[in-house]
Amino acid sequence: RNVIMPLSTYADTRSAGEVAGLQSDFDEAETHNRTGCRFHPSYLPARLRWLENTAPDQFAEVNHWLSIGEYMELKLFGETAVSTSVASWTGLQDRRRLVWDEQLVAGSSITAEYLSPLTDIDQPRHGLRPEFAGRWPTLATIPWFPASGDGAAANIGSGCASPQRVALTVGTSSALRAVVMDEIEQLPSGLWCYRVDKRRSLPGGALTEGGMVFAWMNELLRLEDRVTVEQTLSAMSPDAHGLTVLPFLAGERSPGWAGAARATLHGLTLATTPMHIMRAGLEAVAYRIALVYEQIRSLLPDDPQIVASGGAVLRSPTWLQIMADVLGRPIIASRVQEASARGAALLALEALAIYDDVADAPDFAGDAYHPDPQHHVAYRIAIARQQQLYDMLVGPSNI
Repeated sequence: RNVIMPLSTYADTRSAGEVAGLQSDFDEAETHNRTGCRFHPSYLPARLRWLENTAPDQFAEVNHWLSIGEYMELKLFGETAVSTSVASWTGLQDRRRLVWDEQLVAGSSITAEYLSPLTDIDQPRHGLRPEFAGRWPTLATIPWFPASGDGAAANIGSGCASPQRVALTVGTSSALRAVVMDEIEQLPSGLWCYRVDKRRSLPGGALTEGGMVFAWMNELLRLEDRVTVEQTLSAMSPDAHGLTVLPFLAGERSPGWAGAARATLHGLTLATTPMHIMRAGLEAVAYRIALVYEQIRSLLPDDPQIVASGGAVLRSPTWLQIMADVLGRPIIASRVQEASARGAALLALEALAIYDDVADAPDFAGDAYHPDPQHHVAYRIAIARQQQLYDMLVGPSNI
């Protein structure tokens, strides 16, 4: 079986032009509440339309659309299925019935036969193909579980397996997510709702911007070593640079879903320094996370704990403190180095009945970062200023 199309990631925004057509053909608010996903270039409905329009010959050759996890399973076992967890972030799964959404599949010029059968993450596969069983005899008879969504695994791995804890993850991108057991009747417009499995929903919001903003600015501005940068950032006062940043280097996902949005830096003067720009960029990402938090907390108990993971933020105590000050809530730094890998392992242990519930796994909480009330007030003003710039350049959300 030959691979026809290249692998693409969430940051591919080439299908942004297809969003308007989907909004014209479907009721986006109803579709969002049914599938848990807005119309956006990160999801398959827009991408499939774009591929059909831009590469019709290749599109016609495809007889199966796969994620990387499904492709690996196909190579190892000769057949494949997709977990409801992974399927939930395609934008093509009904989040309640846990089936491929008939309306959107029909509107994507494919049929459900072009997609893998749906399964759950506790349903293992056995029996490697002979070539792999011979190469890895120790692995030949063990259970192989379907891939789970990276965000779902990160929540579980960082100890955020119940509504009492919110997971803040900042790696290359960033996200704020929670695990809930109860049905979410009406999903806030800025959030998606993915799945951990058939029992647990995963409402939250993902930002394309995260550690990539730090890395891009650090390279572009030719800053000093990381230790010096961290020390200089820490000594700076909140929002004291006069800058307003829209950090959309690869378009926007939550909460406004403007896939074609672009980054903007406003307020430069002769007094602006590279470190002012860096600090403004980190604060800008935190402001977008705060907007997601305002929506997700409506689905959760009062005052849930916030647990941070991800290399980009855990390597920067200053950025963690900025996050706490912006949110006005304490943030606990996770001591788990690889939250997604740990979460995938814990979900497998739960499926094997070694844990009755992943919430029973040991907790690895680190230092707590407490907000400064005065800093929080300053940042609330800055968030409003950023939103004014957003409204002028991007426009208000269409839901």
